Amino acid sequence: MKKINYLLIGILPTVALGLLLSMVPANKTAVNSIQSQSDFKSIFDGKTLDGWEGNPTYWSVEDGAITGLITPETLLKANTFLIWQGGQPGDFELKAKFKISETGNSGINYRSDMVEDVPFALKGYQADIDGRINYTGQNYEERKRTTLAYRGQKTKITPQENPTGNLRDYVERNAWKGLNVIEEIGDRDELKTKIKSEDWNDIHIIAKGNVLQHYVNGVLMSEVHDEDPANFSAKGYLGVQVHVGPPMKVQYKDLMIKMN
Repeated sequence: MKKINYLLIGILPTVALGLLLSMVPANKTAVNSIQSQSDFKSIFDGKTLDGWEGNPTYWSVEDGAITGLITPETLLKANTFLIWQGGQPGDFELKAKFKISETGNSGINYRSDMVEDVPFALKGYQADIDGRINYTGQNYEERKRTTLAYRGQKTKITPQENPTGNLRDYVERNAWKGLNVIEEIGDRDELKTKIKSEDWNDIHIIAKGNVLQHYVNGVLMSEVHDEDPANFSAKGYLGVQVHVGPPMKVQYKDLMIKMN
């Protein structure tokens, strides 16, 4: 018996060491994933609009979600935003869930400026969202250069030729003339099938330097490389939108941000 015990004692540490070593890569990956997730912080408490500012006629909390609502009695004359008051992010990642009615038109603005003389209005980059999924995922620059990348495009944005001071002079068919397609990253209609209608979708915005990426349900929908120094924005306000148009409803929840 003593010999057997000695043998087991010799084997067990070796086996245990082997098991530990085999677990290291998986554990390291898990730890990195946990650390990455822990870098994100919630910017919506699920109950109130504390930390946000907007017109209460259009914004409330319903079923644990930020809710933007336009009724026949509250039709808009100008797009309006619920604006986060926690800072003006530069390089960041934002994760959230959204759901929008079929008639809805919305979006998440970032690195944006306040619009003078228009309450709760922003101008700047926008991850576009609409109920008919015609534009969801594209990069549309609100009140500035308009479309910077359609869904399925990786683009390089170049400056206005012979600038006149009026950006709209360099816009054609609601897109910036300096939109140069670097790569087709997917078929626009096929990517549309990855987005759920009138149901919850995940959105992930990554802004790093002059590269802006929009993911929906884990799929890259558009990527912009902004090489227009006159109009590029390195930081700014973050907000969610309700758009001029028919009665609609949009909801956002689980909003998490990581600022780099």
